Amino acid sequence: MSGLFVQYGCGFSAPQGWRNFDASPTLRFERIPLLGRAYSRNGARFPTNVEYGNIVSGLPLQENSCDGVYCSHVLEHLALEEFRIAIKNTYRILAEGGCFRFVLPDLEGIVNEYTSDPSPDAAIKLMRETILGKELRTRKPTALITEFFGNHRHLWMWDYKSVSAELERIGFCEIRRARFGDASNPEFNAAENESRWDGALGVECRKPKSMVLRNAA
Repeated sequence: MSGLFVQYGCGFSAPQGWRNFDASPTLRFERIPLLGRAYSRNGARFPTNVEYGNIVSGLPLQENSCDGVYCSHVLEHLALEEFRIAIKNTYRILAEGGCFRFVLPDLEGIVNEYTSDPSPDAAIKLMRETILGKELRTRKPTALITEFFGNHRHLWMWDYKSVSAELERIGFCEIRRARFGDASNPEFNAAENESRWDGALGVECRKPKSMVLRNAA
């Protein structure tokens, strides 16, 4: 691999040769010397090449240093303000000409499916698929703590029109719909999982090259 490729919100999917970050409190706890070695909430431990890092507060990476950045089903778990900070931080760490690819639920597709479904359970299906509602309100202290520190719920949903406008506002260019396996740089193949793209919205875009670099090319 040539260049620096970064994934944030990686979970257990951590390709070798990439810098993989996740903001899970479980990961942070696992990395506590001695104490963390005896703990595994998920029945499995995070891969050793996963680092703790939060794209909203900023990853420990230099500005203009990354050739590619990837995230899968992460951005919908951020509030709108957090999302805007996250894509600004993504833009900041990308090198000029660097590529940002991501996949997330497709709000337009979900809504279209809902409006065309005549069944009385259509609304229930919509709420379950968007993870915007709650089927059960828990009051157990342990469950409340887990929900507070976890990041399971969807906080903001996106369609292509809205997310591409946000990207353009930050300064990204060459914004396009993406599909599994069609990355302009094959290095992304190491990070992508086809099942995560099924029925989802994929997007690829770039940080523009400066006029100096464009003229030299």
